[in-house]
Amino acid sequence: MAHPTEHPHIVVHAPALDGSRRVTSDDETLGVATHTDDVGEILRLADLYVTDVEDADFIEWQGGGPDDWPGLSEHHESAHHEP
Repeated sequence: MAHPTEHPHIVVHAPALDGSRRVTSDDETLGVATHTDDVGEILRLADLYVTDVEDADFIEWQGGGPDDWPGLSEHHESAHHEP
């Protein structure tokens, strides 16, 4: 059994077409994030309390770091575009 202070390997996957990023622990999907704050909330709901998701050693950011959420602003702007 893992020591209580050890954390599982968390992966924040590369952004999807809409800019959202899947968050997984091993083979389990914990949730889908649209912002760095979402990653912290998803981990909290999984009973993993992380004070700084951007610098946590056990979080692997794939396809860009914590500041990379491409497509979200463009997606929201196009949703409000009048024909």
